[in-house]
Amino acid sequence: MNDISTILGIINFSVLLLSYLLFGYFYVLSIQPVKRQEKYGEKAWDNCKRLRLIASFFEGIVILNLILWIWFPLPIVDTWIISPNFWLGIIIALIIGIPCCIVMFLGLKAAGSESLTPSKDTKMYEGIYRYIRHPQTLGEFPLFVVICFGVNSWFLVMISTLFIVIYVPIMIYYEERDLIRRFGEKYRNYQKTTGALFPRLRKTS
Repeated sequence: MNDISTILGIINFSVLLLSYLLFGYFYVLSIQPVKRQEKYGEKAWDNCKRLRLIASFFEGIVILNLILWIWFPLPIVDTWIISPNFWLGIIIALIIGIPCCIVMFLGLKAAGSESLTPSKDTKMYEGIYRYIRHPQTLGEFPLFVVICFGVNSWFLVMISTLFIVIYVPIMIYYEERDLIRRFGEKYRNYQKTTGALFPRLRKTS
């Protein structure tokens, strides 16, 4: 690997890490409209929409950086490939990705415009939300790992999995704290009867 490719690989990885952090930061801000309303008033709802768009922008940069890894890997871990047969990573990506896309689609369908445009008039969701509280999270975040399998890199799989394991509980904590502010005891009861990411086998009373 020549010097230019090495530099581009380092830049690509640095931008990837920064974009992961900025995506996570802005998304957490965007899912707290009620808390922000207490400080900024009604404009907080529009502000959260803008924050979510910014988060989506950085999410797109993350995806781009993961794909660019095919041409500009970090030299020190360039050999951490999943298989010499590139298609094995593609097959694993499809096995994980297809069900994740289905779950995410069902979550988006049930949430409607709330997915991108928070509104204080939105009611608690139906559909797949009757079984799990965060279907979009369950469907969307593993797709980062899916892309990593697709580009045939164990290193990226590890980095993206680490991000998910650390970030998702933090994100759920802040989002649900705001949802309790928004829906009150109704949401507390919902938490007791519905699993966060997977359906409860037994509902608690």
